[in-house]
Amino acid sequence: MRKLIASLALGLAAFGLLGVSHAQEAAASAAEVASAAALAVAAASEAAPAAAPVPNKGDTAWMMVSTLLVILMTVPGLALFYGGLVRSKNMLSVLMQVMVTFSLIVVLWFIYGYSLAFTEGNAYIGGLDRLFMKGIWDNAAGTFANAATFSKGVYIPEIVFAAFQATFAGITCALIVGAFAERIKFSAVLLFMVLWFTFSYIPMAHMVWFWMGPDAYSSPEVAEAMTAKAGLIWQHGALDFAGGTVVHINAAVAGLVGAYMVGKRIGYGKEAFTPHSLTLTMVGASLLWVGWFGFNAGSALEANGFAALAFINTFAATAAAVLGWILGEALLKGKASMLGAASGAVAGLVAITPAAGNVGIGGALIIGVLAGLICLWGVTGLKKMLGADDSLDVFGVHGIGGILGALLTGVFNSPNLGGPSLVSDWTTVAMVAPDAYSIAGQVWIQAKGVLITIAWSGIVSLIAYKIVDVVIGLRVPEEEEREGLDITSHGETAYHK
Repeated sequence: MRKLIASLALGLAAFGLLGVSHAQEAAASAAEVASAAALAVAAASEAAPAAAPVPNKGDTAWMMVSTLLVILMTVPGLALFYGGLVRSKNMLSVLMQVMVTFSLIVVLWFIYGYSLAFTEGNAYIGGLDRLFMKGIWDNAAGTFANAATFSKGVYIPEIVFAAFQATFAGITCALIVGAFAERIKFSAVLLFMVLWFTFSYIPMAHMVWFWMGPDAYSSPEVAEAMTAKAGLIWQHGALDFAGGTVVHINAAVAGLVGAYMVGKRIGYGKEAFTPHSLTLTMVGASLLWVGWFGFNAGSALEANGFAALAFINTFAATAAAVLGWILGEALLKGKASMLGAASGAVAGLVAITPAAGNVGIGGALIIGVLAGLICLWGVTGLKKMLGADDSLDVFGVHGIGGILGALLTGVFNSPNLGGPSLVSDWTTVAMVAPDAYSIAGQVWIQAKGVLITIAWSGIVSLIAYKIVDVVIGLRVPEEEEREGLDITSHGETAYHK
């Protein structure tokens, strides 16, 4: 600007419109004015706060779709999957337990759960900055708080992130229902869920997933302090893309403890408790598969390449697990079953959850096949060894699949095995080089996360079930169990003859 004014003044002088001396004076004056203006602009820029980053509309849209997909997983997906597996007299009771549990947890999440899980506190639990979703948006100004993703400078509206995470909390608690189906009081389910959600799910979510975000790592000098503010298991460096520990192992341990605490169903081991509708179970498993793309790919928090990697890995591993399970069935029993195929799909989905964006496609296929075979053992051989009446095999599928997936994430994350590696320095977002990646070291970190989850959920679950048993009792009377929970607990039936 300054050069332009000076040149114009000298140009006018050349055409005789100004005297040379006057032209020089004008040019000097213009230079002074322009310099002062530039300094004023610079001072204003320094004084004004930086504009808040604007979330990418594509990322935001993808996260809202992912949230809807996880809701689809639960109601109707999980509800139908579980409902088809029980006897017809208990169909509605399972649907009610899943749907009402999901609804209860979503409400609690927005009251206090989100704040305690995803705000700064200590290594085990967050704070109360977002109690009742306080500060998540300014209704007067019409502005919204932002939530960090995994890329520097990239954000989504925090209100979308909170909704997405609400669905995770809801489905995790609903998964537990399958372990004590057909004999527990409805009121006992709800009281237990409040206690377990508060003291197991929330701390686990904070320990595994809370960190300060990539932009907090602004220089090497602050990196250590930023990591120290993260959740305990995040500090350890454990990889859990979408919830192998937080969701599956956490819920499975709670389910197993519940199966012991509530006791076996009347006639267990003497009567055949065959699923009343494998058709509905297949529909439910299919809805779980579709919804799981939001669960896993949505956990990238952006519509980017890692979301696409999680998407294709979820696709591949699940298909491989179906084949692995029915192959195992054919070898053991001589026949492959529809129940086996549906169970294999869920096993593959569970196992790939922690690995979804952390392994290559080849690793996903191997994880899927192994999940099908090993979870088949989990619901047959291991179940007999444990001696618990885990009605719908929550531990055999979600526990064993979650543990397998968490450990194999440490193996197939290796860039030498086609994995993307992991970030070694969030200041520069540098990745661990292939020759520096230690499979044994990362598997041990993964194992520590698994062990913490098992211990934490186990202890909380034991105490929570005991409190419920003392306060209202866990189990329905024998005559109500024999008649069926649909009629005795809810006064209705799923089918009219």
